[in-house]
Amino acid sequence: MVSVKRSRSKSIQPSVLLAAANKVVVRQGVEALTLDAVAGEAGVSKGGLLHHFPNKEALIAGMVQQAKDKFVKALNQELARDPAPDTPGHWVRAYVRASALDDQENYELHFNLLAANFTNPELLKPMRDFWEECHTQIASSGLAPEVATMIRLAMDGLWLTHLHNFAPLQEPLRSQVIEMLLKLAQP
Repeated sequence: MVSVKRSRSKSIQPSVLLAAANKVVVRQGVEALTLDAVAGEAGVSKGGLLHHFPNKEALIAGMVQQAKDKFVKALNQELARDPAPDTPGHWVRAYVRASALDDQENYELHFNLLAANFTNPELLKPMRDFWEECHTQIASSGLAPEVATMIRLAMDGLWLTHLHNFAPLQEPLRSQVIEMLLKLAQP
């Protein structure tokens, strides 16, 4: 049997534990998310994990918060880099670009939400509140609210079909659809 060196609880950062939890869920599925599995993946004792996250719900709440924080960061970066920040559709364009990021973090966001919904749907309240704020910003972005909402829903659908592998769009069509949504979000 291979011995895994365990870290001391004070030296391990919560972000390392959350990354380990993400790896467990992405590789093995939501049902494999246990405190023992996360501690093993992080190379810490279960007590070290419990020092930061006293139970599975606290761990999943941390995963949801981390996912939200990562998306907010991407959204804020896209808001800042928009070439026409004071024009109608600014928020919608940033949302499209942040949602279009095809990376591990968006993949983890999805699985974090599944873990929360599977364990305790109330753990999704911060994310629900955030998406409500996003929708309010999108609907009041200066575009016709039905157009802005249609763009948001199309982007959400594109993201979900990609993550679930439900007839995901292949390149160059995927990029062309994103470009069309960005054009629709122009003033």
